[in-house]
Amino acid sequence: MRHIGLRIGVVIIAVVLGIYAIIPTIRLYTGTDLPEATKVELSKQAIHLGLDLRGGMHVVLEVDTAGLAEKPDDLRDRAYEIIRNRVDEFGVYEPVIEKQSGGRILIQLPGVDRERAVELIKKVAHLEFRICEDDRMTEIIEKIDQYLQGTDTLGFDQPFSSYIIGVDRDPGFDVRDEDSVMALIAQSRPVIPEDVEFAFGAREKHAGRDVRRIYLLKRAAELTGEAIRDARHGPSQSSNLQYVGTWEIALEFKREAARKFATVTGRNINKRLAIVLDGVVQSAPVITERIPQGRASITGRFTAEEARDLAIILRAGALPAPLRIVEERTVGPSLGRDSIESGVRAVLIASALVVLFMLVYYSLSGFVADIALLLNLFFVLAILSAFRGSLTMPGIAGIALTIGMAVDANVLIFERIREELKIGKTTRTAIDQGFARAWVTIFDSNITTIIIGVILFIFGSGSIKGFALTLTVGLLSNLFTAVFVGKVIFNYFTYKFDVHKLRI
Repeated sequence: MRHIGLRIGVVIIAVVLGIYAIIPTIRLYTGTDLPEATKVELSKQAIHLGLDLRGGMHVVLEVDTAGLAEKPDDLRDRAYEIIRNRVDEFGVYEPVIEKQSGGRILIQLPGVDRERAVELIKKVAHLEFRICEDDRMTEIIEKIDQYLQGTDTLGFDQPFSSYIIGVDRDPGFDVRDEDSVMALIAQSRPVIPEDVEFAFGAREKHAGRDVRRIYLLKRAAELTGEAIRDARHGPSQSSNLQYVGTWEIALEFKREAARKFATVTGRNINKRLAIVLDGVVQSAPVITERIPQGRASITGRFTAEEARDLAIILRAGALPAPLRIVEERTVGPSLGRDSIESGVRAVLIASALVVLFMLVYYSLSGFVADIALLLNLFFVLAILSAFRGSLTMPGIAGIALTIGMAVDANVLIFERIREELKIGKTTRTAIDQGFARAWVTIFDSNITTIIIGVILFIFGSGSIKGFALTLTVGLLSNLFTAVFVGKVIFNYFTYKFDVHKLRI
């Protein structure tokens, strides 16, 4: 009974700390009318559900190195950092972003919209600011028509100018003619000056049909996305009626770029400055005066979500190369709920059967083992909550396996105590000797399994990590509950009630 009060105090403190750690998890997953801000705050302190339980997307991306001199792994490393920054700002809890060989990147995002997430991740986001050469547009279109008259136009019997329609004050074309327009421009490259090129706006509605504007831009960009220091989204401030009710992205340039931007706007007053994102002209405002503050904005028909995501992408930077999807899986929230219910049901049934077996086979001593077992499950969840661990379906399997390992420890202890009682030792001595002799075996078996769990967690990925995490945490908890807590309970009750005959 030496230090029994101290040992009971350790158990009580551990239970209190466990309750404190697990409360955010209970509130998060049982609260139905919690404000969004409260959910975000609780998510930072609770167990996170993995992709297979919460739903979400699993995707493997590969860097497209076609025409690039850099090694695939170097491009992958640069893309990895940019993607990680984008996902961090996107606000996904417990994302998995891992490098793989061959220029590939594994991404798992629980609880996100697939289309929006893919757009956020894959968008190259190559931003350019280029001067429009509007005064040369008519001349070059005429040159194209003259050139095409004397060449084989690949089956086109209409001049290039016949495809051009007016879209407000800009030339444009019907999207149904897009392939024809592209083909004629490609065929007419010999007469298009080297210092300019055609670019197109995003699809939009005009006079009841889908159209795209057409721009003539200087080939050389005045500034690129690397010049941006910050990007924030907000309601559009444009006086143009077509942007009423839409959102825009406000840009702030770095110091050197701001000086260059002031110079560019100063010498191009009354010209238009096209803002080109991934080859598509988002807007082309007229420069009315020199802009010395180093600020600009991207206007377009953006929703609040689109503007926010674009601002995130621009802050994180452009990808070094395009990415293509080589593997993709999507888990729906309903499938996740089914998995949770099945997993929890399996753990509860396993626990109930084990509790019943221990009570039947070891009588009242089995009740002590059941207390230790329930405490073990409690501490596993508390530790996962405290360290913001992720719970996956294989993780639930790890908890079920932990139940078996916990029972195994108690069986070893009880059988040792039985052996000591059979050779005539007193109850108290048998308990002390049983725990002492079983400890070495329990420690060896648990530690070897823990080592395997740590190795699986370090070198594994995805579901393997989830299994390894809960198994390792469960076994560490088992060493405390089965041996320390179990012995405290036995010592306290045998001395408190002066037990001389143990039912075991």
